Amino acid sequence: MGSAVPVTLRTPHESPSPSLFEQCVAQANRLRAREPILARVLAPLAEASSLEGMLARHLSAVLHAPGVDIPALSDLFAEVLQAHPSITGAAVADLDAACDRDPACTSPFHALLNFKGFQAVQAHRVAHHLLQDRREDLASWLSNRVSVVLGVDIHPAARLGRGLLIDHGTGVVIGETTVVGDDVSIMQNVTLGGTGNETGDRHPKIAEGVMIGSGAKVLGNVTIGAMSKVAAGSVVLKDVPPNTTVAGIPAEVVRWHAPSQMPSQAMDQQI
Repeated sequence: MGSAVPVTLRTPHESPSPSLFEQCVAQANRLRAREPILARVLAPLAEASSLEGMLARHLSAVLHAPGVDIPALSDLFAEVLQAHPSITGAAVADLDAACDRDPACTSPFHALLNFKGFQAVQAHRVAHHLLQDRREDLASWLSNRVSVVLGVDIHPAARLGRGLLIDHGTGVVIGETTVVGDDVSIMQNVTLGGTGNETGDRHPKIAEGVMIGSGAKVLGNVTIGAMSKVAAGSVVLKDVPPNTTVAGIPAEVVRWHAPSQMPSQAMDQQI
C-alpha cells in the first residue's frame, strides 16, 4: 500500500517577489500606526530587510520559550532560511494559498502575522532542515515548541510540499514518514498518522491537489490520490484513487469527479 500514486514535491530556487516583501512592510507600518498596542510586535517586522528576516523575527517572537534568547532564536531561523532558500519560496506559495483559498485572509501579511497554520508550517520547514543537518535535538525541541504554542504537531522528518494550507491548524497531527504533495489543503483536527506501534514507512502519502476535511483521520502507509477529497470526519484506512471523494468510517468512494477539479482550491467540504 501507499505506492500507487507518486507524490510530487517541487524544490524551485527562485527568489520571492520583492513586491510581496514591500507590501508586507507597508502593511506592518500602517498597522502599527493604527494600533499602537501592537507597535512592539510589528516594529521588528517593519524594520526587517528581507522576507526571510521578517519570517525569522516573527517565528522567534511567537515560539520563544522562557530561558531562550529571542534574538538568538531569530538568528537561528535566519541562518536556516538563508542556507535553504527553498523554504522562503515555499512560504510565498503558502501565503498565496492562504489568500486564494481562505476567505478570512485579507492579505499575505495578515496570514504571516496571524495564521498559526502558516506559522507552524514555516517553523516545520526550519525544523526539517535542522534534522537533515544532523541537529536532531534542536529539530525535536522546535517541533515540540510548535505543538505547545500553536497546537499543530508535525514530526520534523515529515515532508511537506509547497502551496500548503493548514486552515485553523488546531489539532492537526502529521507523522514522521508522512509526505504531503504540492497544493494541498488540510482542515483542523486532521490526523495523518500510523495505525499502531509499527516502525518504518508507516504514515500517509498525500498527492497534489487533495483536500482533507475537518476531523478526518488518514492512518497507515496509504496514498490519497491526486485531486481527491476526504470528507470531514472520515477515517481512511486504504488507498484512495485519484479524482474521487471518499467519506465514512471506514472511508469509501462516494463520488468520482473530473480530473480538472482541484478540491484543495475549491475548499468545498460538502460530499
